[in-house]
Amino acid sequence: MIRTLLGRAGLVVAAAGLATVISAAPAAAHGADAPDGTDYRTRTTGVAPARPGLEVRVIEAGARLELTNRTGRTIEVIGYSGEPYLRVGPDGVFENTHSPATYLNRTITGDTALPAEADPAAAPSWRRIADGTTARWHDQRALWQEPAPPAAVRAAPNREHRVRDWTIPLRDGTDPVVIGGTLDWVPPPDAYTWWAVTIVGLLAVGALGLLAATAPAGARALSALGVSLIVGGALAVAYPVGRELDAGAQGVGGVLVGLLSGQIWSLLTGVGAIAAGWYALSRRPGADFVIALAGACLALFAGAANAAVFARAIAPVPWSPAAARVMVALFLITGAGATAAGILRLHAASRTTAAAPRVETAESGSTAAG
Repeated sequence: MIRTLLGRAGLVVAAAGLATVISAAPAAAHGADAPDGTDYRTRTTGVAPARPGLEVRVIEAGARLELTNRTGRTIEVIGYSGEPYLRVGPDGVFENTHSPATYLNRTITGDTALPAEADPAAAPSWRRIADGTTARWHDQRALWQEPAPPAAVRAAPNREHRVRDWTIPLRDGTDPVVIGGTLDWVPPPDAYTWWAVTIVGLLAVGALGLLAATAPAGARALSALGVSLIVGGALAVAYPVGRELDAGAQGVGGVLVGLLSGQIWSLLTGVGAIAAGWYALSRRPGADFVIALAGACLALFAGAANAAVFARAIAPVPWSPAAARVMVALFLITGAGATAAGILRLHAASRTTAAAPRVETAESGSTAAG
């Protein structure tokens, strides 16, 4: 039976890995194509002249801008050729179907093919795209679109560099308004250090599986694995929630919609790890198998899926990039370590079960000889 459980564990882990590959693209779709990390820091310096009730902020690690208009008036965002692009007002958010920016801004790379109707000289044709008074969009003026860093960065990649100051024109009725901002290069962290710490940590957690399950130390190890999965699972839920909040999700309903539509695997992984941890703490039969399975999912869907932050300076979360790296390291340490420990405990149990009949046979032989 134990060997059957081990076989099933291997199949489930393989299936989890396949699901990670299949779901990689939509999982990153918090706001179309938000990055998992970047080395370019985008900031806004404000709106000039100031407009009370008009707020602009950077979201998704600089991938998009968010404009909220509470002025009670209509504000227009101007496109790349000076044409009206977005209209945000009391009646909702509209895009101009004749503006090339409407199509170019659909992806962060700006590589959408322009349809024949994209003509900046044509009269605006407005199409409602959202209710409310908040618009979110990619804007090439606030991004670095080249495949290689700027020359100054290539010359001194270990220093922070101001890439450029940027502006995006707005129109408040007939009055011109400007969003100002900066784009900087921030040196990335040493990914090798983070990976080295992570590997040492997961080996230490995995070593708990070497303790005999029937000994007091083995029982304590099972409890430690259960607690670590609960903590890792709670953080695995918090991480995608943070990404949704950073992407501009409003309220509990907005966060849930974002999680269910774009990060369902991360959410289920966190909840599953918490449940597996409680299961282990209750010392129920099959706890080793549950720990191994939940750990594999945690390492894949919460750890490996977000490991880009190890090599990127800016993370798409509303807390510091260093905190994001610590969380991802904990996902990998807890997940991969629990998987290794669970498999080691299952393997030890299978050897004990296999050895038991041989002992009985030897005793029967001794009795017969007597």
